[in-house]
Amino acid sequence: MRNLLELGRLLSSINWGKGRADLGKVELEFLEAVTFAPADDIIRMLETVLDDDYAGLPIWARNLAYRLACLQRPNDSSLLREAAADLFNHGPDWDRIAAELRKRADAAEE
Repeated sequence: MRNLLELGRLLSSINWGKGRADLGKVELEFLEAVTFAPADDIIRMLETVLDDDYAGLPIWARNLAYRLACLQRPNDSSLLREAAADLFNHGPDWDRIAAELRKRADAAEE
């Protein structure tokens, strides 16, 4: 089984049309890997994959990854702000949620 970083990179490349036939299999592998990954692995995957190609990772995969990492680290103000910024970048559907994440980050810093 591939690790989360490999799957994030693969999903990012497939999102841009390379290897579309494997998309369903890769999505399922990614879902399983991210669901059970510790926050450190999720954050490392996001940092690496988004640094390689900011728009490559599908929005659903980004949202899920940030959500799971934030659930594991509910008082990590830096992570909450990063997740909020990502949501604001892909809104406006998620602007309300992003604003709530910013409020949680502010509260965590008090």
